Amino acid sequence: MQDAIKILIGDSQGADRKRTLKWVLSVLVMVLGAAMIVFLLNAQGIAGPFLIIALLGAVIGIYLLFRYPRFGIVTLFIFAWFIMFIIRTGIINFPLGTLMDGLELLLLLTLLINLKRNGDWMVFKNPISYMILIWMVYNLVQFANPGAESRLAWLYTIRSVAGVMITFFIFNYYIDNIRFLRLLIKVWLVLGLIAALYAFKQEWIGFAAFEQAELDNNPKLQSLLFINGHWRKFSIFSDPVAFSYNMVACSLLCIVLMTGVKSIFKKVVLAIFSVIFILAMLYSGTRGAFVLIPAALVYWAILNFNAKVFAILAVGGVLFMGIVNVPTGNPTLQRFQSSFKPSDDASYNVRKQNQKMIQPYILSHPLGGGLGATGVWGVRFAPYSFLASFPPDSGYIRVAVEMGWVGLVLFSALMFVILAVGTRNYFLIKNKELKTYCLAMLLIVFALNIGNFPQEALVQFPTSIYFYFYTAMLLVTLRLDKEWPTNQKAQLR
Repeated sequence: MQDAIKILIGDSQGADRKRTLKWVLSVLVMVLGAAMIVFLLNAQGIAGPFLIIALLGAVIGIYLLFRYPRFGIVTLFIFAWFIMFIIRTGIINFPLGTLMDGLELLLLLTLLINLKRNGDWMVFKNPISYMILIWMVYNLVQFANPGAESRLAWLYTIRSVAGVMITFFIFNYYIDNIRFLRLLIKVWLVLGLIAALYAFKQEWIGFAAFEQAELDNNPKLQSLLFINGHWRKFSIFSDPVAFSYNMVACSLLCIVLMTGVKSIFKKVVLAIFSVIFILAMLYSGTRGAFVLIPAALVYWAILNFNAKVFAILAVGGVLFMGIVNVPTGNPTLQRFQSSFKPSDDASYNVRKQNQKMIQPYILSHPLGGGLGATGVWGVRFAPYSFLASFPPDSGYIRVAVEMGWVGLVLFSALMFVILAVGTRNYFLIKNKELKTYCLAMLLIVFALNIGNFPQEALVQFPTSIYFYFYTAMLLVTLRLDKEWPTNQKAQLR
């Protein structure tokens, strides 16, 4: 092969030699490409060239991902937001969840390559990383759980429970300057606005044809989404719960950012955005989401407690109680009010009964019934089992049932460490902008932890990805704060 190359390029040296070699390789690629197109046309007909285009697109995408990992992060951010909408349309007959897994693994591969090259493994050396690694190992060990009814259920569940956690390390490593962090926050806000406006469209214009068809063909789904003569909205997400929790995150981000920006115009824009997100959240009809913003604001008040904050909190509390108790015929507002009267909520009482019923099982099974033992995968792979028919209706209850009280202790410890480290870092950060970002992420993580009790808050796209972005930012903001003088000079250039 070397002799052939020498014959082709002769004795030329330096730039001439490189140009000739590139020309030869280009010709070979074109010849091979043409041969492949002819082969696919013969084998696949008119679909052949489209397969070539898809293959070339994949190759270019992988190249960009390895060459520019931040391009991959932005892609992950956007794809996670729209994946359930694309699946619902039925346009693409391909397991997009697998594509998401591939993107995460490729980003992990770039991370490991860079870590080995640089010899800097600090991304794994912090309390949150330790707890995440422990939790991931525990999930892997669950494969050998003697109480599990199905190993296939474990295989299908591990991706959405522990597999997505690798994104924490990816975000933690690659978000290494404030400009990229600002870009991601802007992208996130634009995505949130798209989702909110689509929910407005569902509320005031109606569902798209493919959405209505899905509702018409699924009586069980109808019973969950059609309440008191009014449809709960899910926007571009899998269900109203995932939609509402993401609107909570977006609204909290805007509320906190309003306190950190100086421009009156930006404050007004953020205020409008927050109102849009809150209205969209109300359209979801998810009672578990309605309490999250007030709870997060109370936590914020505790973090910054003083006379002024106390006065604002008192006034806000009075207004809030007025909204909760005001007589109304609006079904959206009625459902909002019912969130703060759980004793009158039949579904809440059913959840309490189910949780009481399952307690003996949890106490007698320290390792639980195995990942995927409840819900869709339990019904599919072990329909005869006791847990297959149990509705967990809670992220924490699901952990306790599937992974035992040992798993519940580990998971609770993980969440405690995240909140503790985030709170500590918030008080350590000196730069006001970074402190604002840290506070926003801390309040969102706090709210989602509360929301994970009445619902399963962390397992659906995009929250399953974004939660580890929020978590990573609790560390990234402090790191950038320590490096701020260097970053500031870089921006000025």
